[in-house]
Amino acid sequence: MRTLRGGCHCGNIGVEFETALAPGALSLRTCQCAFCRKHGARNASDPGGRLRVTVRQADGLLRYRFGLGVTDFFVCRSCGVYVLATMEIGSRVVGTINVNVLDDQDSLPGTAQPMVYDGESVEDRTARRARVWTPVTMSVTP
Repeated sequence: MRTLRGGCHCGNIGVEFETALAPGALSLRTCQCAFCRKHGARNASDPGGRLRVTVRQADGLLRYRFGLGVTDFFVCRSCGVYVLATMEIGSRVVGTINVNVLDDQDSLPGTAQPMVYDGESVEDRTARRARVWTPVTMSVTP
């Protein structure tokens, strides 16, 4: 397993992305929704990996929801960086990371595949994410 580290610009939201995939082998996606396009997001996930999230100040975290209302987009209130998205599926939380927040940008693929999810129902979206998103653990300091 490799651990890729990063976080938002001010350091309030930190991430560790554990993956068995080499950074250059990650399959990057660029969701075509307005939120992801406006943030220039390039997302990746590994269902066999782990995503650890550390929030230093809870009041500095914005969990933004839109569209189907089933996804929390983690945005730093201080620096405005979109870091990751999570979804609760049963008793577990899964997520996808915006790889633009990772420290080691040179080892990542240069291109990402555009993806359009507009026609998905909540059930379809949940099933897809259960298969491909990364398990998440979180630590939030009050």
